[in-house]
Amino acid sequence: MGLLELFLIAVGLSMDAFAASLSKGLDMRKLNNKHAAVIALFFGGFQALMPLIGWFLGKQFEQYITPIDHWIAFVLLAFIGGNMIVNVFKDEEDNAKHSDNLNIKEIFVLAIATSIDALTVGITFAFLQAAIVPAVSFIGIITFSLSFIGVQVGHRFGSKFGSKAELAGGIVLILIGLKILLEHLGIF
Repeated sequence: MGLLELFLIAVGLSMDAFAASLSKGLDMRKLNNKHAAVIALFFGGFQALMPLIGWFLGKQFEQYITPIDHWIAFVLLAFIGGNMIVNVFKDEEDNAKHSDNLNIKEIFVLAIATSIDALTVGITFAFLQAAIVPAVSFIGIITFSLSFIGVQVGHRFGSKFGSKAELAGGIVLILIGLKILLEHLGIF
């Protein structure tokens, strides 16, 4: 897996955390960079931890799945990306409450919820023989950076970018899954 592919996966995975960060920034009456850093640390940390856990799980079952790993990678990435795209078009209630307090419990739950897809990506990393430490480090750093920016953008510009970011992330994940499949089939 090349650096460009890893970068695209990291950006694709971080789009749901970016969207959640936008909403947290929207909730802030006054921009607080310490709160933005804490939010970004939670999202970046969980986006790095979950693929590592998935990688360990994938390594346990590698011998059974290697012959069909490209199909698994395609299906998982397409499923994750598809879910992200479907979520963009779902009608969701918008709570217009504003708070200057940081609710760590809420951030923790959001970080887990936005990183579940990274767990399945970690499983595909095991099947693709990806170097896991650089991969999860890169994912964590990209997610941290985009989440920190997301809080600031959300505070300044509102939530109009949230659904577009999640849509783009979903499309990127589907395209990466398709590329993996086509490469292993010898088409690309």
